[in-house]
Amino acid sequence: MYASNHVCRFLSAIGFCLTATLAQAAGLLGIDIPADAEGPSIHGVIWYPCAEPPQEFRVDIFILPAVPGCPPAGDHLPLIAFSHGQGAGLLINHDTAETLADNGFIVAAINHPGDTAQDLSHTDDLSGFVERPTDIKRLIYFMIGASPFAARIDQDSIGFFGYSRGAYAGLVLIGANPDWAGAASNYCQQSKLLLCQQILAGKYPSQPLTHDPRIKAAVIVDPWVRFFSAESLAPINAPVQLWASELGGSGVLLRDIAALDANLPAKHEYHVVPNADHEAFCAPFQAGLKICEDPPGFDRVAFHKEFNAAVLAFFKEHVTKATKP
Repeated sequence: MYASNHVCRFLSAIGFCLTATLAQAAGLLGIDIPADAEGPSIHGVIWYPCAEPPQEFRVDIFILPAVPGCPPAGDHLPLIAFSHGQGAGLLINHDTAETLADNGFIVAAINHPGDTAQDLSHTDDLSGFVERPTDIKRLIYFMIGASPFAARIDQDSIGFFGYSRGAYAGLVLIGANPDWAGAASNYCQQSKLLLCQQILAGKYPSQPLTHDPRIKAAVIVDPWVRFFSAESLAPINAPVQLWASELGGSGVLLRDIAALDANLPAKHEYHVVPNADHEAFCAPFQAGLKICEDPPGFDRVAFHKEFNAAVLAFFKEHVTKATKP
């Protein structure tokens, strides 16, 4: 039973309240991944194809076109795992998730433990970079194993979407290995970040981080890439759609992403968004809210229509030939 109170309990747990009206919608369901030997419990949410009349949920500063607990529509559905940016949360790219769900995809997003707006305990620590790829691998295992959607997922059609630090995690998941020693000899020589102090002290993993070969393709959005060299990117062979903001921000620089573009060995697209800063990829907020204001002349709503359409087309081409049920 896909009861709406499952979602209400989930959203309430992260400090949101809900109201409802009509809108275009996808199904919505909260999930909890149990703690295990690889990490703590993880809260998440799933968007999925839904055939019921839509509702619109106001969730704090977000408006979610969704039907909580809607019976899912379709079988053999592709799965896309979402990873948010530093100190953010699972709703930050909700409009992209809704677009995918409305076109036949199941989308699963999580709050990375220790690196959300509610819990910043790992945000400045190297552990956050080490744990993120494992969090996503655990999410995928849960979705195709214990989740209520397991029987509906095409296990040969799995993709990944990551923004900012989540995009870093995506590069690791599809094969990249952070060059910790290289970071110690260059970037961290000029940085006072705690994670750099840990790297300079040699407190970084000696073994490669978590990779997941089940991921067929990845959308990598304005990634934090200071820990990657050409050699560390060499194992990547999955198709990539790479996005960069022209103006950057939050430690993300266009020149770093341009270097990533030059060093990616796999087939990939590269899109630079003119006059956009790092926050341009976050879902548009309610009209009138003075949050994450864009540079003069940048229309986030118009951009997201193009962005979401491009992400959908990429996943349809490289993950599956999914069509709206």
